[in-house]
Amino acid sequence: MARTIRATHPARAAEAHVLSERDPDAELLARIGQQDPAAVRSLVARKLPRLLALATRMLGDRAEAEDVAQEVFVRIWKQASRWKEGGARFDTWVHRVALNLCYDRLRGRREDPHAGLPDEADPAAPPDAALEARGENQRVRAALAALPARQREALILNYYQEMSNIDAAALMGITVDALESLLARARRNLRAQLAGSGLSKDKS
Repeated sequence: MARTIRATHPARAAEAHVLSERDPDAELLARIGQQDPAAVRSLVARKLPRLLALATRMLGDRAEAEDVAQEVFVRIWKQASRWKEGGARFDTWVHRVALNLCYDRLRGRREDPHAGLPDEADPAAPPDAALEARGENQRVRAALAALPARQREALILNYYQEMSNIDAAALMGITVDALESLLARARRNLRAQLAGSGLSKDKS
């Protein structure tokens, strides 16, 4: 029995391609631009976990990270009506805004030498498994915080935010080769920090 092969209409194929290329956040942003609170709640549910993870790892402080995330959503609410498809992807813009806010806070810390100092550990705390695990997490956070900011940003975007090298490089405004070089230095410095080797960090 002969099979009938249906040819795809060129116009429909083009329309399907355009739909597949649409920014997945476009519909929500259009609704937010019309001051739809339900759309804001949906966008918060979609974006908040990754934004909090990004800011927490950049700043090493959950409360500050929450402030950053809140400011990001305030800016989205104010600017959504002006966002147009066809430029940078919305997710890229959101990450850039969050990172810029993190850098603002990190610069503020340099002006205040007492800001961001860790609390002293309680010497009477029982050494159970949960506390040991928390101690390991604190060591990783401290080692990450000790990295030069651009190395930390590259590592967070690539490893924790699970961005491809191409996407992370585009977000940082550098080439993929430059990103890979940053990642190599970041991993080397992170290993040295965690090993407590006392090696000086490569700050380039």
